[in-house]
Amino acid sequence: MEPLRHLAFVPWRLTILDQTLLPDEERYRDLFDHHEVAEAIAELRVRGAPAIGIAAAYGFVLGVRALLDDGASLDTAVRLVSDELVRARPTAVNLRWAVERMRKACTRDGHVLDQSGIDEFSSRLLSEAIAIHDEDLAASRAMAEHAFPLLENVFTILTHCNTGGLATGGLGTALGAIRFRKEQGSAVRVFATETRPLLQGARLTAYELERYGIDYQIIVDSAAASIMRDEGVEAVVVGADRVAANGDTANKIGTYALALAARQLGIPFYVVCPTSTIDFRTAGGDEIPIEYRRGEEIALFGGVRIAPDESRCLNPAFDVTPANLITAIITERGVARPPFEESLARWRG
Repeated sequence: MEPLRHLAFVPWRLTILDQTLLPDEERYRDLFDHHEVAEAIAELRVRGAPAIGIAAAYGFVLGVRALLDDGASLDTAVRLVSDELVRARPTAVNLRWAVERMRKACTRDGHVLDQSGIDEFSSRLLSEAIAIHDEDLAASRAMAEHAFPLLENVFTILTHCNTGGLATGGLGTALGAIRFRKEQGSAVRVFATETRPLLQGARLTAYELERYGIDYQIIVDSAAASIMRDEGVEAVVVGADRVAANGDTANKIGTYALALAARQLGIPFYVVCPTSTIDFRTAGGDEIPIEYRRGEEIALFGGVRIAPDESRCLNPAFDVTPANLITAIITERGVARPPFEESLARWRG
């Protein structure tokens, strides 16, 4: 599995592939500080829980270095950069996880390191960010391998939103598992939901499936249940932005409906995510903060307004799928099955 190169760091800038322009245009943008990285995350130029964690780690390096150059104290720089990055998107726990890991890299024996030697200090921080990126690539490969026995004899799969290389360090979670399944030499057929309102499935998942030579069809979100029933779907495979300690899982809006349909139809429902997505500080799904985005994302289509000017829109970006609807959660450390309070707990800490 070759990674999709959409995140690259060259001191001292982060280059991203602007996902808001895909598939029509492949434009790379250079980001030079944590403000630009936070904006890119908030505006979905870089998106997907693991990917925004990686981007935030690199943004942390850029931001702390810039503020130190401007004469800020290290503890002030760390606080300002951390706060801005974490605020960029609230639901995906990988963002907070990566920032907290970078903060720890700024300390030794519980004390903030001295800021003398900014270049040397920045290089040491950068090593931690690179480690986060490299570990994600390794985790994606391991998740795909753990998922393979569950998908080995599955031909028709339905997936939701984008969970491929674009959403991670370059390989993917759910879509990475599907790609690995195909690369083992057996045919696979994929139904990819369009994923309204920003069409991550129609734009991004289709873009990746084309690159990987996987047979696929795009379907509108509202067709998913009937497609699952009528087209012989054998598994639903999705990613996650946060998994609570009890197995409740936040993912792109519409995932809950897919899980309900899968349960009704007796179809396995698999969640593929790294253990960094498991938030043991969140007991259950009712504690997961749900991001609500601008109503214009619903009211506009291709820049053209499709709803009356007076319309009000409610636009949650995520929903929570209860653990009792999930067949298994597949991570780089293995497969967790119900009861998830017990199976996930072995990966705590």
